[in-house]
Amino acid sequence: MPQTLKKTTQRLRQFEKVCEILDRYQHDPMKLIPILQAVQDEYRYLPEEVLAYIATSLGLSPARVYGVATFYAHFALEPKGKYIIRLCDGTACHVKKSIPVLDALRERLGLSEEKPTTPDMLFTVETVSCLGACGLAPVMVINDEVHGQMTPEKAVAYIDEIIACEEKK
Repeated sequence: MPQTLKKTTQRLRQFEKVCEILDRYQHDPMKLIPILQAVQDEYRYLPEEVLAYIATSLGLSPARVYGVATFYAHFALEPKGKYIIRLCDGTACHVKKSIPVLDALRERLGLSEEKPTTPDMLFTVETVSCLGACGLAPVMVINDEVHGQMTPEKAVAYIDEIIACEEKK
């Protein structure tokens, strides 16, 4: 097999899921955002080489695809953990003491603002401006599961529960 064909075959295997997503959206550049959402669901972030591949596949400039990926806060260019913990720090949550919850999570997981993801890629801790559940303040979301009236102790208990479940697997 010629070297060029071999490299192309390897690249297609590497991006097999991306190709399936592109096919699902008929390689339509007007569907860039849902394509990026689907790719992020698959990889848990948007790898740089995947963005370049998407751009080429859709006939768009890499700068345009990168621009869309960096414009929307929903998209991540760095790998995230299996469990993404979003802690609200909007006004209602902040007033009801969301920062001690954040501090407890970071301490339990050995994380910081500069290092939001655990080395084992199990957890990522982020703060968000608002989760739209002010009546439940302070609010924490683990993946898509909402947890209201959070305390530092309850937050750490959820982490310990997840860790225990993961160790059983």
